[in-house]
Amino acid sequence: MPARPRSQELFAAARARIPGGVNSPVRAFRGVGGEPFFVDHAAGARIRDVDGNEYIDYVGTWGPAILGHAPKVVVDAVREAAGRGLSYGIPNPLEVEMAELICAWMPSVEKVRMVNSGTEATMSCLRLARGFTGRDKIVKFEGCYHGHVDSLLVRAGSGALTLGQPDSAGVPRELAALTITLPFNDEASVERTFSREGDKIAAVIVEPLPANAGLIPPLPGYLQKLRELCTAHGALLIFDEVMTGFRVARGGMQELTGIRADLTALGKVIGGGLPVGAFGGRADIMDHLAPDGPVYQAGTLSGNPLAMAAGLAQLRELEKSNAWNRLEELGARLESGLRADAATCGCTFHRVGSMFSLFFAEGPVHRLDDAKKCDTAKFANFFHYSLEHGVYFPPSQFETGFISTAHTDEDIVRTVGVVAQALRHAA
Repeated sequence: MPARPRSQELFAAARARIPGGVNSPVRAFRGVGGEPFFVDHAAGARIRDVDGNEYIDYVGTWGPAILGHAPKVVVDAVREAAGRGLSYGIPNPLEVEMAELICAWMPSVEKVRMVNSGTEATMSCLRLARGFTGRDKIVKFEGCYHGHVDSLLVRAGSGALTLGQPDSAGVPRELAALTITLPFNDEASVERTFSREGDKIAAVIVEPLPANAGLIPPLPGYLQKLRELCTAHGALLIFDEVMTGFRVARGGMQELTGIRADLTALGKVIGGGLPVGAFGGRADIMDHLAPDGPVYQAGTLSGNPLAMAAGLAQLRELEKSNAWNRLEELGARLESGLRADAATCGCTFHRVGSMFSLFFAEGPVHRLDDAKKCDTAKFANFFHYSLEHGVYFPPSQFETGFISTAHTDEDIVRTVGVVAQALRHAA
């Protein structure tokens, strides 16, 4: 096992001053045991910890690092923008450029507003949906994580699921009662809900490709059914594309499925690694936002020049190189190398583009209850063996891995070899 004395010192100090020693729960390694390492620097597809150990990284800062860490084009753009000022609290030209690019790449978005996180984006979508429809109830799905919004921390995924706390303390029962939570990929449950309460439902919010209980693709026709039901009952369809937006395709899951959402939440890739979020959709809905309409939303750092510069540089580089073809090629190579070994060990492998999950359970895995059958102890053994051999996967069975354009064919070959050994070790 690589020595990590400096990481151990830092974690001890962090636990004295930061709850759990981390600023986001899944980083604490509670889902796999042991202690986290601390990063000194990252470049391309590699990260190096404070003790000098290097890893091939498949977390990619949980999605934003689609070009890898510290890509020159993004770093240069941030450096140039920083020279003109870090933040203004006043409109700047980069905000307009970003809005125009998002609307061009995702046709369902006619107007868009920048925020500072995916949580802000989904929270704002809910408030806007309620204000636009005059209704209060929201439908969400088990295992879909939409940030730490009170209304949405009900049977959630991501860190809430990893820590065995799908519902959070501090969420009022009265507010949770306005959230209807249904199993994902179950059309009948959605139909029953709309037949019973369709005139009270403001919106359905969904990850069109759930990635916070592991990666769980929608069954054929499922998203189309959500679109039809929302249209028929006057509810809004909200796609949370914080992870998938501009990653699985130029136009996100809406491009892959051909389904247009009424509102879309975005984040991660559009910030180039800096804190960012956005939400947008039909113009008639977005025009209900202040200062034009009665739904209030604001943010001091929204649209700040550093995040806008980083995001624009990253998105333009993706388009310039048509990076999605390369990401699909790398993803297919990883999948072809892993699938046979995974099946032999009783595991299930899912991949869409550059996103993937290895479930320590036999398939099919179509919803949260299927994912919860995973052998988390075996996953922990797998995770630590991989880490000790220089490959860093998400430290939770219920998270998704990410490939970047900085990964090389050699990285994939090495990863496949390590995974084969790790699977045998975990068994």
